Amino acid sequence: MSLKGPDPAFSAESPASALSMIEQSHRRSTAYGLKRNGKPEIAPLDRAELSLLLEQNQVLHTYALPVMETLYDQIVNTHNMVILTDANGVIVHALGDDDFLAKADRVALNPGVTWSEQSKGTNAIGTALAEGAPTTIHADAHYLSANHFLTCSAAPIFDHQSKILGVLDVSGDRGSYHKHTMALVRMSAQMIENQLLTAAFDDAVTLHFHSRAEFIGTLVEGIACFTPGGRFLSANRSALFQLGLPLAALHSHTFNSLFGWPLSALFDHCRTAAPGLLNLCLHSGVRVFARAELRLSKSVFQHVNEVPHVASDAVTATSPLPAPRRLSSLRYLNTGDPRMAALIDKLNRVIGRDIAILITGETGTGKELLAQAIHNDSPRKNGAFVAVNCASIPETLIESELFGYEEGAFTGARKKGGVGKIVQANGGTLFLDEIGDMPLSLQARLLRVLQERMVTPLGSTKSIAVNVALICATNRDLRDLIARNLFREDLYYRLNGLVVKLPALRERSDLDIIVEKLLAEEANGARCCTVAPDVMAFFRRHYWPGNFRQLNNLLRTAAVMAGADRQIRLEHLPDDFLDDLHAVGQAPPAAVEEATEDLMSPRLDDLALTAIRKTLDAHGGNISATAKALGVSRNTVYRKLKLR
Repeated sequence: MSLKGPDPAFSAESPASALSMIEQSHRRSTAYGLKRNGKPEIAPLDRAELSLLLEQNQVLHTYALPVMETLYDQIVNTHNMVILTDANGVIVHALGDDDFLAKADRVALNPGVTWSEQSKGTNAIGTALAEGAPTTIHADAHYLSANHFLTCSAAPIFDHQSKILGVLDVSGDRGSYHKHTMALVRMSAQMIENQLLTAAFDDAVTLHFHSRAEFIGTLVEGIACFTPGGRFLSANRSALFQLGLPLAALHSHTFNSLFGWPLSALFDHCRTAAPGLLNLCLHSGVRVFARAELRLSKSVFQHVNEVPHVASDAVTATSPLPAPRRLSSLRYLNTGDPRMAALIDKLNRVIGRDIAILITGETGTGKELLAQAIHNDSPRKNGAFVAVNCASIPETLIESELFGYEEGAFTGARKKGGVGKIVQANGGTLFLDEIGDMPLSLQARLLRVLQERMVTPLGSTKSIAVNVALICATNRDLRDLIARNLFREDLYYRLNGLVVKLPALRERSDLDIIVEKLLAEEANGARCCTVAPDVMAFFRRHYWPGNFRQLNNLLRTAAVMAGADRQIRLEHLPDDFLDDLHAVGQAPPAAVEEATEDLMSPRLDDLALTAIRKTLDAHGGNISATAKALGVSRNTVYRKLKLR
């Protein structure tokens, strides 16, 4: 969009109030002893002081940065820059057009420089702080003549206690002024405030509400936070407006007194497999639609933190909810690798924002585990997590599996039809694994469902409204598939709201911690195995073509082989893994031969045979499945069982 427009002297909510505000600001500037033609102080903080400034404003910076980047995308190439300051008007971060940065350097619109009224006189940042209100200062309305070439629009950012945390500002050349700039700045500041509010309370009930259902999840929704017992904590500006009460007065209220509904009824609603929007009545009598987000500690209302899993076609609101999976949160997956930490930081910024997520990476890197963790950390964690492997379902069945079907829709269709996976995921998360293998003929239907949020089962003329969060995964290059006309380009751009790539196991720097966690999970509370240093050294150098799936299977087998010793040594590793080490020169032949001889010793051979027989029984005598489960070759299984 273009931001060029008229060239007024200044702009604010109304000309009269703006004039009064700027006159008062000019008087304050004079009282501070500033000279209109004086040279402004532009020396920034030194490196140590700037580092401390960033540390002190880390939370503000974290939540403001993505909003600043979005705002900058809307004003790019308009001779403007986006600026974030702290509560004292000191610039924390800035993004700008290259052609404007040289001019900005003249007046030091750089991190570490102070733009309070005491330092720079009347200016949008300093005056917004002084007035506690959005402010536009254009051209000659700046107190210092050195700043007359600027046009600036700033809005203060308030925390959940209505204290100013900082200021968001757009500053540019006076010729680039546009009347809509202030609206963009105000909306962006409100976005930051909303995110800071919802992040401020780790143990709370957060209600998102509005009188119009379509506004839930948008910038104008009301957001109110309550303790697990129902006591009011805080609310955003829209909520204060809708409730018709100031923040101070709301602290004497409870969830029940404001919305006319017991908190226990809200918990009951959230326990359903696919909770829809609530219809509540404000204390003023106005009816609103609402969606609840529960972030509760494990010691309080544990049942609402549990994650339902769909085990059949039917989804019932009264089904008992099983315990959550291990490693079911993004923070548990953050085990020290910088790439994973950066990936998780990106995901945390978009969770709950209705942005599709596409996970890429090699087979076995943990794409479904990551998808489950995203769901468990999202506002939909009490809804269903429905996973569909697009590569494992026959092409003739995938349409009915995804979209459902009516009775008699096709030969072999069950009586009363079937509920499709998309409808099962209503109110929760739909995970489409191996999306690159979805038949081209179904991609158009999926795109239409995602755009219209309506599903029409096979053989039916009625559409079903659905509300799902979408996560997809693939180990294939979708752009290459698009080039070969095997994947729809329009679907690709609907799926890749945020694309994250899981690093391969060989690329990660946290292998030791991963091994420790996998062994602890396998021990299930008992004393877990350790790994001998020389074996761990082999692990660090191995290529791991099967990634986590290969490592997990290998550790399970090795732990059984180690028995009561509780330490995994070279002789406990599967034959084919030792062969791989030898093949690529990672283990000397003598070590492999010694390990092979040890494996044939009576004690270890008995352990191996016991493990193989148990696994073989569990897989109904299937040699291939047994070998895969144990992480060994079929030849190893045959040799141990002496079937060859």
